[in-house]
Amino acid sequence: MHIQHTSDLMTADARFQQVAQELGYDFSGEIKIGGNYTPVMCDGHQLHVSGQIPRVGDEVLFVGALGDTFDVAQGQQAAAICAMRALAFLQRATGSLDTIGAILRITVHVRSAPAFTQQSEVADGASDVLCRVLGSRGVHTRTSVGVLQLPKGAAVELDLMATRLPTACSL
Repeated sequence: MHIQHTSDLMTADARFQQVAQELGYDFSGEIKIGGNYTPVMCDGHQLHVSGQIPRVGDEVLFVGALGDTFDVAQGQQAAAICAMRALAFLQRATGSLDTIGAILRITVHVRSAPAFTQQSEVADGASDVLCRVLGSRGVHTRTSVGVLQLPKGAAVELDLMATRLPTACSL
């Protein structure tokens, strides 16, 4: 996966749109969730984003296991889409990605074949997107784990915790 560098003079919202165009997906429409929960929960200045799979519209784009169905580069693309979905939810919750103070932590679950051990490299796809869109505010702590199965058979699932600047959530 190759995402070009952007200007620091652009807003985070503009960088988000640029990354979406480079990935070839539109995250401006309805973002489907799969159950009786909220995709973002505001708690003071903290925002918790529920697990995101690489779904665009109604389609889960990467179904299968890393090291079996997909290679690391494809896993990174799946992780990037998960990160973009999380950012889209943050944007909707706060009104603008420029109100995000920091990404504190991400957890990346990677559906893995038994011998696959490159979960961290797959998670780099998400980390790169977060830093690309948010700059230094996108630097985070991270855990990446291999799992047997994920919702809808997805190859990757990501959740995150962020902080917002002192503005009201619009949830």
